[in-house]
Amino acid sequence: MAYWSTITNTETSVNYCFSISVFVRKLPTINNPAVMKLHFIKYLPVFVVPLVVFCSLSANNIFSFFALFFIFFLVPAIELFTDGSARNLDQIEETVVKEDKVYDYLLYIMVPLQFLLLWYFLNQIGNIYTPFYVKLGMTTAMGISCGVLGINVAHELGHRSNRFEQLLAKTLLLSSLYMHFFIEHNRGHHKNVATELDPASSRYGENVYSFYFRSITDGFLSAWRLEAKRLKKLNKKVLTFENEMIRFQIIQLSLCFCVFWFVGWAVLLYFISAALFGILMLETVNYIEHYGLTRQKNGDYFERTRPMHSWNSNHPLGRLLLFELSRHSDHHFLASRKYQILRHHDDSPQMPTGYAGMMMLALLPPMWFSVMNRRIKRHRMEGHGS
Repeated sequence: MAYWSTITNTETSVNYCFSISVFVRKLPTINNPAVMKLHFIKYLPVFVVPLVVFCSLSANNIFSFFALFFIFFLVPAIELFTDGSARNLDQIEETVVKEDKVYDYLLYIMVPLQFLLLWYFLNQIGNIYTPFYVKLGMTTAMGISCGVLGINVAHELGHRSNRFEQLLAKTLLLSSLYMHFFIEHNRGHHKNVATELDPASSRYGENVYSFYFRSITDGFLSAWRLEAKRLKKLNKKVLTFENEMIRFQIIQLSLCFCVFWFVGWAVLLYFISAALFGILMLETVNYIEHYGLTRQKNGDYFERTRPMHSWNSNHPLGRLLLFELSRHSDHHFLASRKYQILRHHDDSPQMPTGYAGMMMLALLPPMWFSVMNRRIKRHRMEGHGS
């Protein structure tokens, strides 16, 4: 009965937050700075993710899969029947929202939440009386947390110039055992996106399973090369502790050793599995964000990255649960732009539904190619890319 009460409260919170997001999304342009101070309310749905993860970790039955059901079945179903909003903030609204620190605090609070969930997961998963299928559900829930609270929030903070925020980004990536992402994404992916040089840009006709192997392995190697290049420019040795890649591996191995030392091999394997689940979520997102889009090469250089070189989605739930990650075209157009002021561009290619639904579609390559290859061809016929 207690667990059913938790589920009921979660469903109530989901409905409440979704109602808030729809209400705020439909508000007309407001030029009153005092009113715009309340604009952050639209992002309160981000707390639904840690809530459903907590519910899954608290279950001792089939409801341990609740987070998986919520993210990959309920959210896609809702987004199939909701229209995206292409509305951008006007200049006055953007100025007010950009300088409001509450949007940064929403990111910061995800750091302790992620590590509290990780601590709870390690305690729950170690219970020898918990059935294996329940532990499997808990692992998917923690994996979702690693992907959404860990890597996704780290992605936003990693683009900031503030060292404190960059430290928070690296800390979150530690919880997902993917710290090299900080190097490769910021210094590699954003420079080489939509070219054959970028491991994280999926190619036309490439299925997501082949992409996983190429992106994960080449991304790791790319991070090593980028860090070696940075140190050589500073006339420093590569194999030193100043090499962030070496530090990252030591830190991650230390965390794994601590998990093993305090709770054992079995729990460590579940933790690594959860981290891998989060990593695969990230790589699936990379796949859908850049599939088949290319920048033309002019001599020795590629054309400048423009909104038409990344797929965009304006569907509301994905935008709000992922801190506007789905407005990805503008993010690549200007990576320093904070999530709360990302814009829609009319020349950016649009996904047919939200991120969660597109991720599910990507797992079925024949259906993915049937839907997306037509859109790629139409996009090229309109003169957008080669």
